[in-house]
Amino acid sequence: MAFTLATWNINSVRLREDIVARLMREETPDVLCLQECKSPVDKIPLDQFRALGYTHMVARGQKGYNGVAILSKLPIVEAGAEDYAQLGHARHIAGQLENGVTIHNFYVPAGGDVADRAVNEKFGQKLDYLSEMRDAFHADRPQKSILVGDLNIAPREDDVWDHKKLLKVVSHTPVEVDHLGDVMAAGDWADVTRADIPDGPLFSWWSYRAADWDAADKGRRLDHIWATPDIRNAAHSSRILRAARGWGKPSDHAPVFATFDL
Repeated sequence: MAFTLATWNINSVRLREDIVARLMREETPDVLCLQECKSPVDKIPLDQFRALGYTHMVARGQKGYNGVAILSKLPIVEAGAEDYAQLGHARHIAGQLENGVTIHNFYVPAGGDVADRAVNEKFGQKLDYLSEMRDAFHADRPQKSILVGDLNIAPREDDVWDHKKLLKVVSHTPVEVDHLGDVMAAGDWADVTRADIPDGPLFSWWSYRAADWDAADKGRRLDHIWATPDIRNAAHSSRILRAARGWGKPSDHAPVFATFDL
């Protein structure tokens, strides 16, 4: 079975229902993972999505903040939801497809503005969240699994618009990159996107603060698709739909895609 998966930090699924539907109509991914839904599960606007063929959903939500959902054309059942770092936030949901593939959808804490846990509690929470992800994958090594989401870290030098200028900026600091690397190593995860697009600048997020985000192109690759060793070679056709960042009332993130032949 071949299926295409997309991951997108939508920054309010209710506010941006129309562009979610546009993505569904124009790009037709079989599975769409959303982060930062900012909605209780029962308030997610499912009528339009169901009409477009997305009749299955697993999700965790909360009012106004966080929230993760997996919308699918394919049957999917819930396979768990973890509250790493005990924050009480809706930041993870897992679903399993009928072919046995488990999809983990994560929204890792952003970490605030100061890269120092001694003065910024949110940065410490981010590091703790990543450490608990690492420990969980060490304890129970994932198999036949895909991990997606807004991980809020751009790990490579060419995942940001200027490596040297961003070394002290939250999302690209060495301590965050090391923590993310530990998570990846613990589960023996492979970066599907960079396996397909190994070289050159690649971004999935552009700040709202730029007067012309496209011309400035000061982006970061915060959104990721990973796979376990047993299925990593089945992944192909990775891409980032940069154009979606310019749609009406956009998210500051663009959706990331990959196809799996399983």
